[in-house]
Amino acid sequence: MYRNLSPHQIVGTSETIRRRIAERFPASGLSQVAGEVSEVAGEAAALYQWLARPNIPFRILAGLGIAAIVAVVAAAVAAIDVHVGFSGLGDLLQGLEAAINEVIFLGIAVYFFLTLETRRKRTRVLKAIHALRSLAHIIDMHQLTKDPDRLTSPVSDTGSSPVRTLTAPQLNRYLDYCTELLAVLSKVAALYVQEFHDPVSLAAVNDIEELASGLSRKIWQKIVILDRMIAPA
Repeated sequence: MYRNLSPHQIVGTSETIRRRIAERFPASGLSQVAGEVSEVAGEAAALYQWLARPNIPFRILAGLGIAAIVAVVAAAVAAIDVHVGFSGLGDLLQGLEAAINEVIFLGIAVYFFLTLETRRKRTRVLKAIHALRSLAHIIDMHQLTKDPDRLTSPVSDTGSSPVRTLTAPQLNRYLDYCTELLAVLSKVAALYVQEFHDPVSLAAVNDIEELASGLSRKIWQKIVILDRMIAPA
C-alpha cells in the first residue's frame, strides 16, 4: 500500500501547499507559482494514468507493420531460385554481404515498430519534465533575493535593491514553502516513471530530482541562518 506514489495524494498535497502560501502570502509571486505547481500535479495524475495504460492503436499499428514485414520476407524467400550457384569466393562473399544488409534493415524496421509506443510515451514524459525543470528554476528565482543576512546588515539599500518587507519568521516560512514546492516537483517527476520503465525518461527524472535537491540545499542553508537568528538567546 505504501510502496507506490499515489497521484491523488500528490495532487492533494500540492493543493494544500498552494492554499497555505495563498493564505500567508496572498499577493506574492510565490503564491502564483504554487498555483502552477498544483496545476502541473493535476496534469501529472492524468499523464500517469495514460502512461500506465497500453496504447492499443500504437500496438495494432506495430503488429500490422511487423506482419507486413514478415509477409514481404516470406514472399521474397519463396521467389528465390535455390539452384542459383556461385562462380567463386567473391560472389559468395557478395551474396552474404547483401543478405546481412537485408537482415539489418529488417531488424531496424521491426525495432521501429516495437518501440513505437515507448517513443510516443517518452516524448510526452520529456515534455512534462521540461515544464518541471522550468518551474524549479522559477522557484529558485523567487528565493534568490531572500537573503537572511540583510535583516541585520547595517548596509543601506540602493535604488535597485529588492524590496524587503518580510520579518525573520515570515522569511523562514517563505523559504520553507520553496523547499516544499521543490519536493512536490520531485515527486511529480518520480510519478511519471513509476509505471513507465523507460531508461531515457528515468535518466531525465533523476536529473530533475538532483536539481530539486541541489536547490533545496541552498535554501536550507538560509533557513539554518534564520533559525539561529530567531532562536532565543
